[in-house]
Amino acid sequence: MDAPASPRLGAGVRLELFSTSFCGACRQTRAVLDRAAALVPGATVVEHDLALEPELGDANVITQSPTTIVRAADGRELLRAAGVPTVPQVLVAVDGALAPSEHPARRRR
Repeated sequence: MDAPASPRLGAGVRLELFSTSFCGACRQTRAVLDRAAALVPGATVVEHDLALEPELGDANVITQSPTTIVRAADGRELLRAAGVPTVPQVLVAVDGALAPSEHPARRRR
């Protein structure tokens, strides 16, 4: 029988939202990322306001808001979505960040 999932399953996974205060789709994206983070213990949502941090937008080659980047704990970019992603899209990207030993479906029995 498999052991219960670790409470730190998504530890280090970052769901980054590059937004602007006047962006309606950014509010929708924030809700999607919050929902995905609620489903992955240990994942964090980080929001960057492009009006306040334009250099961060330039460094990450952000050309529109909202843009979502899902990063593994080691900083690898797993997903880049311009516009509003879906919860399943985000979860599939997070799945790619999990090491086989952390992933419930990949554990040895």
